[in-house]
Amino acid sequence: MNQVWLGIGFAGQLVFAARFLVQWIASERRGESIIPIAFWYISLTGTALLFAYATYRRDPVFMLGQSFGAVVYVRNLMLIYRKRAST
Repeated sequence: MNQVWLGIGFAGQLVFAARFLVQWIASERRGESIIPIAFWYISLTGTALLFAYATYRRDPVFMLGQSFGAVVYVRNLMLIYRKRAST
């Protein structure tokens, strides 16, 4: 069971790191720095996996850090969809 949780932890780290690759590719394609919507969804997925792992490890510092990030990612998605709905 411990190896399953290690897998979840590593998967969370990989997903979380992948968001920077997505952002870099999108920026290179546009020739300017941008943050695509996929960045926020990948961030939310990575933070959910890492939060699950932190909960398993009973690490309150790690859990708090991931919780704050989730609020930021959800808020950014809300702002994106609010702007799209108004146009």
